Amino acid sequence: MSLKDKTIVVTGGSRGLGLGLVEALVEQGAKVTVVARDQAVLAAVKQRLGVAVISADVSEEGAAQRILADVRPEILVLNAGATPHMEPLDQVIWADFTATWETDVKAGLYWLQAALNLPLKPGSRVLVGSSGAAVNGSPLSGGYAGAKHMLRFMARYANGIAKHKGLGIRFQSILPMQIIGGTGVGDEAAGAYARSMGLSPWTSSRMARRCAPGYSESPTTARWTFSAAARFARLNLSRWRTRLPTRRVQILWR
Repeated sequence: MSLKDKTIVVTGGSRGLGLGLVEALVEQGAKVTVVARDQAVLAAVKQRLGVAVISADVSEEGAAQRILADVRPEILVLNAGATPHMEPLDQVIWADFTATWETDVKAGLYWLQAALNLPLKPGSRVLVGSSGAAVNGSPLSGGYAGAKHMLRFMARYANGIAKHKGLGIRFQSILPMQIIGGTGVGDEAAGAYARSMGLSPWTSSRMARRCAPGYSESPTTARWTFSAAARFARLNLSRWRTRLPTRRVQILWR
């Protein structure tokens, strides 16, 4: 499947991993619309990449229905989310603990509902951004791991509804299995875990890469190291798998 001229909406595509994905999609000739809140950042992305942009709060009820009805994407990437406040369980306050539920899960609910109820046309795909924390936990990021695990369930539930209704829409959750430097969440996590171990963030990030399954000092790994967000985002979207070693990301079909 070629991505040339495919209409794609990416939420949270103005920075970090989402921006890397947008860059990869543009390279493949897709017609991309980026949804994010910061108008100034969106303007810069639009000028540099020539994509369409929409300024919106993805967790606002009604935003998803309005945007999807207007753009009618063939592929929807739900990447937007809050950067968790990093504190151990015995110190975190409830507002910080639930921040990712109020943003990531809330937005996920609205956008999945819109995709199902509009609905998107048959053959459409919806990618739901989760995290390796959904599998392994994340003791310093409050409710983040639980929120990302809930998004996995929601993608599965959406698949069941789409099948029951005969919509022909496929929902998938994507789980990066290691910290990705150069992203808001990745940098915050690396810094927090480094401090908890008495290390510098750079040292912690390097250790995480070296401890990752399949790590080797190959040119591929070097490219991963120095441009993590963009390289990670260069997915083989026709088969929904990464070009980098497969154990670094899980793509779940249900």
